[in-house]
Amino acid sequence: MKIIVDAMGGDFAPLAPVKGALMAQEKYGVDIVLTGKTEEILKALQQCGCKELPAGVEIVNTTEVVEICDDPATAFKRKKDSSLTVGLTMLHGGEADGFVSAGSTGALLAGATLVVKRIRGLRRAALAPTIPTAKGKAVLIDCGANAECTVEYLLQFAYLGSYYAQKVLGVENPRVGLLNIGAEESKGDTLRRETYQKLKEAGEAGHLNFTGNIEAKEAMLGECDVIVADGYSGNIMLKSIEGTGKLLSIKLKEMLMHSTGTKLAALLLKGQLGDFKKMLDANEVGGTALLGISKPVVKAHGSASEVGICNAVRQAMEVARSGIIDDIAQNIDKMRIEQKAE
Repeated sequence: MKIIVDAMGGDFAPLAPVKGALMAQEKYGVDIVLTGKTEEILKALQQCGCKELPAGVEIVNTTEVVEICDDPATAFKRKKDSSLTVGLTMLHGGEADGFVSAGSTGALLAGATLVVKRIRGLRRAALAPTIPTAKGKAVLIDCGANAECTVEYLLQFAYLGSYYAQKVLGVENPRVGLLNIGAEESKGDTLRRETYQKLKEAGEAGHLNFTGNIEAKEAMLGECDVIVADGYSGNIMLKSIEGTGKLLSIKLKEMLMHSTGTKLAALLLKGQLGDFKKMLDANEVGGTALLGISKPVVKAHGSASEVGICNAVRQAMEVARSGIIDDIAQNIDKMRIEQKAE
């Protein structure tokens, strides 16, 4: 298996992407293609202790970089020789099995949609991060790719999230919930109420395990495996979770460092505290799968460390091996809403 890594994407590029790619190559035996400026990549390799290019790793030289300040909708077009555009073009051409980037989310979304292309029949691709819950984890879809949605978008997100939870995360018969301001069927705006009916029909037909509306607090308690949301609401939920996690970490540290007694308690709880920190660490997840694209594309966090990049490569490998893209393509008719003639 071969995974392309955008070596110039992210806050700590090229060192973090290069180091993470090497970790993944060593840990999983995957072939790696690094796209970016060769000179800078070679310097990063030297910093990693590599005097020569390791076996299973190759470099594809590019002369441009998509910056955060670039217009995400047009950057990949204007910078045709960027590490992002070249990597996506290679993926589309069948030169690799997946693509990972910690660069601009908007540019990656636009590039993946227009270069790699969506699965035929899908209206929109969606960002689907895995979030921690009281009972394990859940897929949140969408979380920023589509701020404004239609009923059909949300219906398709439900299917995409369900397939991902089942095929990649190994959840049997994943429970699908619609993020809303209340659990009752009548709750929410027109979009949510109409979407509820379509999801209910899909559930009655045996296509989805739809459990109804779900509030954010219940979702965090693990009451469903797939949380369906428009990108606007989903992004607010995701950022709230990230902020709450950081707040808890800060306050917990303050509490445990308060006195000699609490410091001793922290020492006794060292293993459990490590597990808690790991659960809240985005680097442990790896990245966010861009579902609906015809080839595996994973968006790593912009501030991803080498561990985050390594796990993002693992995630891309899992998507490629799962067969999820073929399953979605074969069942696309279930996800469509027939338009009524005027």
